[in-house]
Amino acid sequence: MDRLGFTASLVAGGVAGVSVDLILFPLDTIKTRLQSPQGFTKAGGFRGIYAGVPSAAIGSFPNAAAFFITYEYVKWFLHIDSSSYLMPVKHMLAASAGEVVACLIRVPSEVVKQRAQVSASSRTFQIFSNILYQEGIQGLYRGYRSTVLREIPFSLVQFPLWESLKALWSWRQDHVVDSWQSAVCGAFAGGVAAAVTTPLDVAKTRIMLAKAGSSTASGNVLSALHGVWRTQGPAGLFAGVIPRMAAISLGGFIFLGAYDKARSLMLEFGRENP
Repeated sequence: MDRLGFTASLVAGGVAGVSVDLILFPLDTIKTRLQSPQGFTKAGGFRGIYAGVPSAAIGSFPNAAAFFITYEYVKWFLHIDSSSYLMPVKHMLAASAGEVVACLIRVPSEVVKQRAQVSASSRTFQIFSNILYQEGIQGLYRGYRSTVLREIPFSLVQFPLWESLKALWSWRQDHVVDSWQSAVCGAFAGGVAAAVTTPLDVAKTRIMLAKAGSSTASGNVLSALHGVWRTQGPAGLFAGVIPRMAAISLGGFIFLGAYDKARSLMLEFGRENP
């Protein structure tokens, strides 16, 4: 991948990440409170739905930029022809690598954001300081494994489906999809992936919100899933699935549409002004 492609992926990914995180933040707050162990009402209900937004705003640009730089680089590095039957594998590997890298930035931001969402009376910086004081750096990375274990299956569904839908649409109309068409494909792919991976998202939320020193806080995903199943059954494992699907479908529309549009504009500008 050349310097122009690298810069385009970085800027486009960052712009897309900030756009979707800030626009859909209220839906994310509602989803987090539905999944919270104390229940929706005690976690804040519909009050203070922008609690934790500074953490999301700070983390979204570098997080999304890191994902797309890695995603585009791995696609370029693998050199698999677009006509090959291995194309879905290429997209799966690229998306998985992107998630592992992006989660290094995403998880600390997510930990602070989710604690602010269920404790709207506390300021974001205060929550950040308390985590560092009480738990150290490892407290900011609590839930890293569960987040990666959620994001990789999510991306294994979303990105090959997104790329395949774009390829099919391009073939049907005999030209490359427009940005709005890419956005529609992203919305559908995101909704499907969101529904399938909701139990993993519930486990991740429980681990991040658990009290320090508790068994759930240790980060064991299977243990967290078993605990939810034992106390709430299947309904607990799919808590927040509707707002999650709504947020991620809308997010997929904005995120992947904005990414395609911003990247194509950056590449066009770069070629015209070398």
